[in-house]
This record gives sequence, C-alpha cells and structure tokens, in this order.
Amino acid sequence: MFVRDPCGIVCIIVTYVAVFYADYVVVRWIVLHTMQDSLWCPFHIIAFNTVILLLLMAHLKAVCSDPGIVPLPQSRMDFSDIHVSGGSDDHESDEKDDWTVCTRCETYRPPRAHHCRICKRCIRKMDHHCPWINNCVGERNQKYFIQFLVYVGALAIYAIILVITSWIYDCPQCNNDIAVKQNRILHCVTLVLESGLFGMFVIAILIDQFQAILGDETAVERVQGIQQRYHKNTPRMFTLLSQVCGKSHPIFWLLPCHNPPRYSFRKDTYLIDHEV
Repeated sequence: MFVRDPCGIVCIIVTYVAVFYADYVVVRWIVLHTMQDSLWCPFHIIAFNTVILLLLMAHLKAVCSDPGIVPLPQSRMDFSDIHVSGGSDDHESDEKDDWTVCTRCETYRPPRAHHCRICKRCIRKMDHHCPWINNCVGERNQKYFIQFLVYVGALAIYAIILVITSWIYDCPQCNNDIAVKQNRILHCVTLVLESGLFGMFVIAILIDQFQAILGDETAVERVQGIQQRYHKNTPRMFTLLSQVCGKSHPIFWLLPCHNPPRYSFRKDTYLIDHEV
C-alpha cells in the first residue's frame, strides 16, 4: 500500500537523499581518496553498499507492505445505533472475545487493532504511524521497520568510524591541493553530523520498539493505558520476538526477504495459519 500523505512522502525523499549522500561521501571522499592503493578500498565499498542495499530493501518492504489492515466487510453493516449513541471512533463490543467495532470503518476488528486517521483504516496490532516509511507500523511490517532502524544505525556508525579512521592514519598518496582538502573536510563534517543525528534518532526508536515488544504492548496501548488481557502469563523473550520476526532461525531475522507470520481474519479465532 502507499499512503498519499505529503509529510510521509517528504520524509521518504529525505531518507533516500541522506542515504545516497552518505554513500557518495564514503566512496568518493573517504575510501577512494585515502585507501585507493589498499585492499581495504574494495572491502569497504562492498561492505558499505551491502548495508545500504539491505537498508533499502527493508525500507521498501516497510513502505509497501500491508501493515495488517483489517478488511472491510463485503456488504455494508448497520452501525447506526452506535453512531447515534456513542459518536466515538472506538466502541467496545459486548462480546467476551474483546473484539470491538470501529465506527469510521464500520466493521468489527480483532483485539489490539486500532484506527489510523492517516491511513483511514484499522490496523491489526498498530504501534504507530511512521512518516519515515509513510505507513503504519503494525502486525505485518513491524519486522521490516525494525530492520530498517538497525541498518540505518549500523550505516551511521560505520560512516563515523570510516571518517575518524581516515583522519587518524596518514595518507601519503592523498591529494594535497587546498581546494580538494577543503571539499573533503566539508563533506566529512556534514556526513558526521548527518550520521550522528540519524544514528541517535533511530537508536532511540529502536530501543523503544524492543521495549514495546518485550513488554508485549504497542505504542498506542501505552499511550491509552490499555492493560493487556490477552495473555495470562507473559511469554518468554524469544516467543515475543518470534511473534514479530517469524518462526525462522534468528540468524534470518535481519534478512528483509523473510516474511513475518500471517494471521487469519476470523471473528471466532485469531490464530496463526502460516508460519515462516
């Protein structure tokens, strides 16, 4: 899916401009400029661009994937009594299965699903709407969102290490022209500021995401103060992580090509019907 949100579209453009600028500075002004006669030159070019490739794959997956949209009913349901009596977006169901009714979508929705006013749909296990992926972070794409954060953080740290290393060690083959040196300093300082800003930002969000996963609550539930009633006992850490990352081996959890678990949409059950 792709949400036509101006803020989200601008954030996506900023993301790609920042990533490709970092690649340009690292390759042109750091690696090729200071390591051109060393085997470290092809190594860093391949390694840095591999991280960028994984970052772009995870980002595109997070942007284009269905975050867990609750399907609309085939025939229109009559919720006129709810509109008249309540008028709020969320209406608690009288049933004992914790399903609710969304008066905006006019449909039933499973536990832990919430309505997004930007996507204009209910999202299963919605955490928040993120402008950096122009999409909601929910049941089906939270894994890709976390992968994106991990790769951005890794890329920022990698870039800062390369900049520091290139200035610590002498480079006898480097061009000593004043204009070249000034350009290199300007690009390196800009890259360090960019990497530091984005690095701290995504690391903070990443910590928040892991706290939410291990606490078995979403950001929406935390803000609304919703107490979890869905588990009598808190699942173990590995179980909670596998609910987001899938049932594959943990070594594959950082690969954007593996899909998270799929959940069936049935009123009488909410079980995993396909495991990775």
